[in-house]
Amino acid sequence: MSKQRMAALITLVACSFLLVDSACHAQRKKRTPPPTRKFDGPGAPNFSRLDAKAGLNPALDVDGDFLIGPDYAPAAENNVVDGVPQGKVQQFTIDSKETRLLNPGIARKVFGTVDPNNAKTLIVDTHKIDYRRQITVYIPSQYVPDSEAPFMVIHDGPKGKPNMSVPRILDNLIAQKRVPAMIVVMIANGGGDAQGHERGKEYDTMSGLYAEYIETEVLPRVEKTCEVKLTRDPSGRAAMGSSSGGSAALAMAWYRTDLYHRVLTTSGTFVNQQWPFNPETPGGAWDFHEKLIPESPKKPLRIFLAVGDRDNFNPNVMRDGMHDWVEANHRMAKVLKAKGYPYQYLFCQNSGHGVRNAKAQFLPHAIEWVWQGYGPKSGN
Repeated sequence: MSKQRMAALITLVACSFLLVDSACHAQRKKRTPPPTRKFDGPGAPNFSRLDAKAGLNPALDVDGDFLIGPDYAPAAENNVVDGVPQGKVQQFTIDSKETRLLNPGIARKVFGTVDPNNAKTLIVDTHKIDYRRQITVYIPSQYVPDSEAPFMVIHDGPKGKPNMSVPRILDNLIAQKRVPAMIVVMIANGGGDAQGHERGKEYDTMSGLYAEYIETEVLPRVEKTCEVKLTRDPSGRAAMGSSSGGSAALAMAWYRTDLYHRVLTTSGTFVNQQWPFNPETPGGAWDFHEKLIPESPKKPLRIFLAVGDRDNFNPNVMRDGMHDWVEANHRMAKVLKAKGYPYQYLFCQNSGHGVRNAKAQFLPHAIEWVWQGYGPKSGN
């Protein structure tokens, strides 16, 4: 190749990178960052402020609404401690082709457009996919073989190497006898996000379908592969998730209260993400606080919520008044309080979607709080 042609090629490649970078920069500029919502803004609960003097986290024996931050101190339970027994972590995969439910999966190429006949939903062009789902299982060293163990399901589990943050926390909490010796089942999502993708179908659907999938497709494989037994007592089962994983955790317990009684959410997507449209719940997970919880008899659920003051706000083309994560979580706290549910709600200052900086401080507390009052039934 001549020097002139080589120089022209280099120039062409460089220009291509510049064009791509400019397009990406323009796209980033179009995304307005979420506003910072004031803790005493319109519609906010009456928060009790927590600080170092009052305790960085709420007491275990109280319910209610609490303000934390803007500075955070990572909890000591996040660290490996000498002398504390460490559980083991095992991983395996599930091929969608080998399952009855959620087979095949779905995916989309473009986000979709608002349905001109229904502003509460989208028109999305999807196609079928096969997928593999990784399952990561934490088994505490205190687990007694052949005994039925309490357990916690965590959504958006790792798709590669195991994330050891929760296992480290559990090692410490279990050793200190602050929670039962529980097994943790971290389940990777089926791929993509939101309307038209498998993750959205799994997490944002308002039904007991995903709970049934876990019950029939995941847990039996966990018991067989990891040689453990999992309790059938719903009081010994918890569901945990962030964002749409949080709304999925609540949906599992709400629609299958016979299976789960404990729920832990961060930045819960209690907004209108359900697709396809369901006339029984036209607002998707927004209907939890709009009508389902207020209009239903109280259920035996214990629920932890946390959201950031810079959490998501109208992140897509839908402008239906049901896409403010902060407002949705405020409303959740209010209806839970009105119905007399045991709940704790943390409003995290200086924190965005996923509340990672705040979670490093409160997650050990949240896990301990969610498991308050647990006692295995005789025979378990």
